[in-house]
Amino acid sequence: MTDNQILEGLGLIVVLAVGSQLVASRLRIPALIVLLPVGFAAGALTDIVNPDKLLGDAFSPMVSLAVAVILYEAGLGLNVRKLHGHMRRVVVRLIWLGVLITWAATAALAVPLLGMSKSSAVMLGVILVVSGPTVVGPLLNFVRPTERLQRILIWEGSLIDPVGGILGALAFHAVVASDSRGVAAKLGQFVVSSAVGLIGGAVGAAVLWFLLSRLHLGEVLGTTAQLAAAVGVAAACDAIRDDTGLIAAVVMGMALANLPGMSLPARRPFLETLVSLIIGLLFISISATVTPASLRHVILPTLVLVAALVLVIRPAIAFLSTAGTDVPRGERAFIGWMAPRGIVAAATASTFSATLVAEHIGGAQKILPATFLVIVTTVTLYGLSAHPVARRLGVLRPARARPLLVGGDLWAIDMGRALRTAGLDVLMWAGREQQRDLIRAAGLHLAPGELLAAATGEGAELEGITGVLLLTEEDDFNALASATLRGNVDGFVHRLGPPGLSHGVVAPYTSGDTLFGAELNRPELARRYADGARITARPAGEGVPAGHALLFLVRPDGRLDPVTRTRTPQPGAHDTVILLGPSPEPGPVRAG
Repeated sequence: MTDNQILEGLGLIVVLAVGSQLVASRLRIPALIVLLPVGFAAGALTDIVNPDKLLGDAFSPMVSLAVAVILYEAGLGLNVRKLHGHMRRVVVRLIWLGVLITWAATAALAVPLLGMSKSSAVMLGVILVVSGPTVVGPLLNFVRPTERLQRILIWEGSLIDPVGGILGALAFHAVVASDSRGVAAKLGQFVVSSAVGLIGGAVGAAVLWFLLSRLHLGEVLGTTAQLAAAVGVAAACDAIRDDTGLIAAVVMGMALANLPGMSLPARRPFLETLVSLIIGLLFISISATVTPASLRHVILPTLVLVAALVLVIRPAIAFLSTAGTDVPRGERAFIGWMAPRGIVAAATASTFSATLVAEHIGGAQKILPATFLVIVTTVTLYGLSAHPVARRLGVLRPARARPLLVGGDLWAIDMGRALRTAGLDVLMWAGREQQRDLIRAAGLHLAPGELLAAATGEGAELEGITGVLLLTEEDDFNALASATLRGNVDGFVHRLGPPGLSHGVVAPYTSGDTLFGAELNRPELARRYADGARITARPAGEGVPAGHALLFLVRPDGRLDPVTRTRTPQPGAHDTVILLGPSPEPGPVRAG
């Protein structure tokens, strides 16, 4: 290919990747449903979207390193403290039972259905054991199941990918070399590969701990150091032993997420953006390598295989993994209805199939198209059905708002109680232990972990946070936190206004809509509360009494609508109003 054709091909891949994700966001469907057919069509209709021609032998190593970055970012969301009780048992079972049962069943079915040799069937089986955060995470964010379900499935997807990658590499070398060694020897090879990945991950985590904790790198350099460490350690481990970089990457992320006192730079959104771009590029590139001719004779047999995976194999794994646990029946059923295949399956199939074909392994030419069809079918099936299935099983999170109130003053706790009275699931966070004790004494939920971990990125998704109210007595903190959180939380981020332009270094000059208007700033609200005013909830149909200030509306569907400096929402007949008044008035309160 000429230089111009290479530039055109690379540029088109980037445009198609981002464009597909934009279209999917507008259609409110998982992006993979658009990415896969677009990549396939681009490869079939053009000569320039061909990764093998564009990158040559570098394509496979680049895919491996790109997947390592994805798994590192996924590992940052795996906090061991959140995986407790029966959840941990279920995740462990899903991994080892899922690998063994899926591998054996897929290999046994592939021989008669696809006409593969036993060697090719074993390779296809090990390729299809993986699921992965690249598909499970976006689907769960779209569906919004219960917190426990989301944690179990995210952990399973993040941990099964490196296990499947290592097993795929071992199976590949055994097939190519006609390895006749016994089970014990092959198990030993797996242990050695796992050890390389674990040691590499530990070394990478130690290096990052030193760089981030001792050298105090800023946000930009700190994020760049994480990216370099993930790529460098994964490359080194892969050079020592194939596919061990996947284990190293996820171990690095998990280690940093769980080290006590470890504070990561607040640039997680950059990593998330990079991972989103990488996912788009990989799916467009890999699906472009699948030709229409290669699909012609595998479509119907692969659909039968998918039916077995979806309707028999995965439900059986879910049943065995949740047996004897406290996981309710509805959540067990949803676990059995969530096993899409993703980028690691595509990358592994793309990496190994060409060599197997060159070695004249019977049926090896069907591995990549069959894997492609399994990915397309499972992602489409689960993507379109997961939300209605979750609704039917009763495992969706409540639709009502879950605001995070940051601050521990008595009036802030009173506000949290009023919002809870109106039917909201309130979280609170405070820095001082005395304030945290008061929050617990009031019967309100205390947000776990640090503020930014609970309110941004994966933490916000797992905790179900729908908005943040910054109510501390530090105006500059409120202003800086609102600027940091805005755009990273799927909902509003509001702060109390400072007393005036002369108060604070940052607060008077930070953009953003403040709560309650200029006349009801932080010191004024605190003063009124000290003078006996209280925050109460009451039906909107009773009106707003004289001397009361409207703070929030809670809509009948559980949505929280705050009053701000630029906007005062109009109450409806069935709303609940949150008021600041001279004294609480007894009477019935209708929950929103």
